[in-house]
Amino acid sequence: MSRYKAYPEYRDSGVEWLGDIPKNWNVISIKRKTSIFNGATPKSDTAEFWDGDVSWITPADLGKEKSPYIVSGGRSITAEGYKSCGTTLVPRGSVVLASRAPIGTLGIAAQDLCTNQGCKSLVADTNLESKFLFYVLLSSTAQLNLLGRGTTFLELSSDELGSYKIGFPPLSDQRAIATFLDHETAKIDALIEKQQRLIELLKEKRQAVISHAVTKGLNPNAPMKDSGVEWLGEVPAHWPLKNYRYATRIYRGKFGHRPRNDPALYDGIYPFIQTGDVAQAEKRILDYKQTLNQRGAAVSQRFPAGTLVMAIAANIGDTAILDFEAYAPDSIVGFKPYQDLDLEFLRYSLMAALPALEQTSTQSTQANLNIDRIGSVQAVFPPLAEQLEIVSYLDRLIDGYAEIEERALVAIETMQERRTALISAAVTGKIDVRDWQPAAA
Repeated sequence: MSRYKAYPEYRDSGVEWLGDIPKNWNVISIKRKTSIFNGATPKSDTAEFWDGDVSWITPADLGKEKSPYIVSGGRSITAEGYKSCGTTLVPRGSVVLASRAPIGTLGIAAQDLCTNQGCKSLVADTNLESKFLFYVLLSSTAQLNLLGRGTTFLELSSDELGSYKIGFPPLSDQRAIATFLDHETAKIDALIEKQQRLIELLKEKRQAVISHAVTKGLNPNAPMKDSGVEWLGEVPAHWPLKNYRYATRIYRGKFGHRPRNDPALYDGIYPFIQTGDVAQAEKRILDYKQTLNQRGAAVSQRFPAGTLVMAIAANIGDTAILDFEAYAPDSIVGFKPYQDLDLEFLRYSLMAALPALEQTSTQSTQANLNIDRIGSVQAVFPPLAEQLEIVSYLDRLIDGYAEIEERALVAIETMQERRTALISAAVTGKIDVRDWQPAAA
């Protein structure tokens, strides 16, 4: 923050999170400058209360958009609906705060709206700029969560929120701070978005490179033939085409006991992996979070070390190689390649085949696969020497992409930390932005 100047004089605020504040600022409780309104929910089985013209906001509607302004919610209610349940219609410009765990997600009403009981609406008086209050609360998430109470879930009461003390500068300073933060956070957000887009492009590039290598090979001059399979297209003429069931043994995980979370089956000596473990692994599953005891192992499926595993529900298509013997439920299948098929080439082949596998998945409550569907997908299998060359080539490329992605993630984290620090510094008066002007484009 060294590029910004400080205020001429400071004094102790008497509030730990604020620290020293500019001498001309006051310290106030939020209830002195706002009216705080609770939300409520109309009866769900009364049709005339729903799908009206009044936006009805829940915590799930907050913090999803780049803009802080709440244009609409996931649902709407009628005038009869909000009158029936005691929720309050608050005006445009009200700050809406999620008051149940996680406490602190925010938005500013772009129109008159009401909320459910998981939100509180703060209507600022004429001496408090709503956007300034928005940034103050945005910088106060940690403190507000400490004020939450409850055993089932944390909830911030109106009394605790109203008693929360903030630095209160003159109205002109509030507006200057809000304008400064609008501009500077927008710049940071744009940079973050570019890094996020880079990560998306890297993932697309990685998929394209893998698909090309395992279906076309590394020799651009190799004679080609039409595979007759949509996802493969033309393939090297000397590569045989076969279904996965003829290239590898496919066997499914199992967990025959219900309920699955029965504690009598867990906390033993046998590693137990699930779809989340596959999704979080990069290439190999090196550790585990859960274990089965002998009773649990008896109702599950054992996969030996070196098995290629794939998630066939939830994180459909994610693959990794087991570094240890483990048990798995029926949401995971294992692959043991037959002779002359490299395990890591098979992994890349299945990654490339993901669009074809997804097309075969059944659609019920969620996409899922089974052994027959996976086994029926056709792929190409080059000679073993070429498989190993392709694996080596792809490993180098994927490692390079991973390094770029890691740098992008570090950059995003750094920018997010800077954004948070900048907001906190501005709303607590650690930097003086009253004379700030945006740089020329």
